[in-house]
Amino acid sequence: MNVVLYGVGAVGSLIARFLLEKEGVNIVGAFDIAGDKVGKDLGTVLGLNRRIGIEVSNDLDFVFLGVKTDIVIHTTTSFLKETYPQIASIIKHGVNVVSTCEELSYPCFHDYELAKKLDTLAQTHGVAILGTGINPGFLMDTLVITLTSVCRRIEKIQAVRTMNAATRRLPFQRKIGAGLTLEEFKRRIQNNMITGHVGLEQSIAMIADALKWDLDEVIAESVKPVLAEKPVRGTQVEVEAGCVAGLRQRAKGILGKEEVIVLDFRAYIGAEEEYDSITIEGIPNINQRIQPCVHGDEGTVAIIVNSIPKVINAPAGLLTMKDLPLPSAALEDMNKYVNSEKILRSVSS
Repeated sequence: MNVVLYGVGAVGSLIARFLLEKEGVNIVGAFDIAGDKVGKDLGTVLGLNRRIGIEVSNDLDFVFLGVKTDIVIHTTTSFLKETYPQIASIIKHGVNVVSTCEELSYPCFHDYELAKKLDTLAQTHGVAILGTGINPGFLMDTLVITLTSVCRRIEKIQAVRTMNAATRRLPFQRKIGAGLTLEEFKRRIQNNMITGHVGLEQSIAMIADALKWDLDEVIAESVKPVLAEKPVRGTQVEVEAGCVAGLRQRAKGILGKEEVIVLDFRAYIGAEEEYDSITIEGIPNINQRIQPCVHGDEGTVAIIVNSIPKVINAPAGLLTMKDLPLPSAALEDMNKYVNSEKILRSVSS
């Protein structure tokens, strides 16, 4: 399978390194607009001690020129409005897309008309589009939906993700405001320099859709700072007592007057526990806990790459994780997974 990278930033680079290790996958092109990457060999951009033979280009038409591409891995922005023209430009080349864009994980919630346009464009060109990642994309939505399959009745769902940001990348620590004073944190929230965790609302909408719950409202609460009670240290970030160690954000789905879906995201330096938990109140009750929590970067890299066969074999259109077969690791030659799904589809038809 031939893959083009659209974006070679922090996450895109991690995905690229992983792809270079896998059998059955060839990176045939790389697109980015950053001046320090354009014109350089992909191996140099990735910090490898070898050339890949792929030059990073800022001309998408040039990237696709003369190469057969099965799928594009898109890793640029969290927001659908910014993502739309980028993905539309890819679709017009007749290529499938899997993206880390958080709002693309369930795009009709944020902008139904824009999502409909993407769906129509994808169907016109016969390709599939998927937005996914560790969260949104799996832990607080796909995994929740999967666990509901053993329930006869569901009254309330709560998912909590708690991360010790001390072990994460420096850009992530900065993204959550680690090391800022409370005043600086509030100012950056007001200026949208800190946005909180994008995707909680999309996860709630996806869960509700899977359960056929017609929610009255989906509410993302304001981002709350988590203040350090004592000095703590992360990767190149020192947090003094009383300063911001990270953030917390909740979102909730309302049915009637009840909070039937609650998602609680916490990421801060110095968290004593790391875990992902899902609690379903119903018949039967479900209490699932992963400890420590799934590593965000590693999990995102894996689910993006492991989704490649699912997307290539999917029907044309704009898809979500709930529309695809259960995700699984593609540990061997990637082509085997594509071919096996084609055989299964042929047998079932």
